[in-house]
Amino acid sequence: MQKTLFLPVGTEYKHMRLTVLLPVYNSAAFIAATMQSILSQTEGDFELLVLNDGSTDESEQVIRSFSDSRIRYFHHPNMGLVGTLNRGIAEAKGTYIARIDADDLCLPERFAKQAAWLEAYPQTALVGCFITFINEQGVETGTWPADRQNYTAAQIRQTLPYANCIAHPGIMVRTAVLKQYLYNPAQQHIEDYDLWLRMQAGGEVMEKVPETLLLYRVHSASITAVNLKRQNLFFKQFRCKRRFLAARLAKGAFNGFDARVVAGMCKDGVTGIAKWIKQRM
Repeated sequence: MQKTLFLPVGTEYKHMRLTVLLPVYNSAAFIAATMQSILSQTEGDFELLVLNDGSTDESEQVIRSFSDSRIRYFHHPNMGLVGTLNRGIAEAKGTYIARIDADDLCLPERFAKQAAWLEAYPQTALVGCFITFINEQGVETGTWPADRQNYTAAQIRQTLPYANCIAHPGIMVRTAVLKQYLYNPAQQHIEDYDLWLRMQAGGEVMEKVPETLLLYRVHSASITAVNLKRQNLFFKQFRCKRRFLAARLAKGAFNGFDARVVAGMCKDGVTGIAKWIKQRM
């Protein structure tokens, strides 16, 4: 079995266009396909940070079966997604940071198209893309309506106070911006939505390349599938927005966007209660 190139901490790296953050936790079944989709990108000027968050399955063996000088492998005790992503951001050397999860697939031109977008539009801090859902076998199963309906900066800014419309593993962000905001440990399991809200409140421009560049896998063990089955999404969004607003007020900051988040939070509370009552009837 070939070994992954592992560069020790402290090694000097040349500056590159892109850093790819790939957090891994017990993803042995899908990680090889994910890594292959990254390493086969038409845009090759990147470093791939594979961040193993204390996996207990065969993930490490699969990761180490790849041999590519662009891979930097990190293995730490389990700390959750937020801590893992923040470690990756601290290690990032690229001008831009791209996200992907360990069970998703990048289409070949994803990095090239998103990096070209950020270079063509210097005012844009974050660029996403459309996603298509796939199942465990890789068969396409549908799309996310909110994703397709919201792709311009204006549409995204209008929708985010009420609902998430950006797929986390499909984003590319300017590294300087993400190092400024980071992920909030208090928003574990909804850290992406919180980040979008904080960036919007800070006046950052967020938009999408309006085409499918990521295949988003939903399977029995995926966070998306578990959340849909077990949680009242509206209560989860209510708590996220409450924490977001409390942090804003603690800083003495409150603007028109925040006011619309208040409205969205109230709507989540009412809708969540209605759903809770319906489930018990």
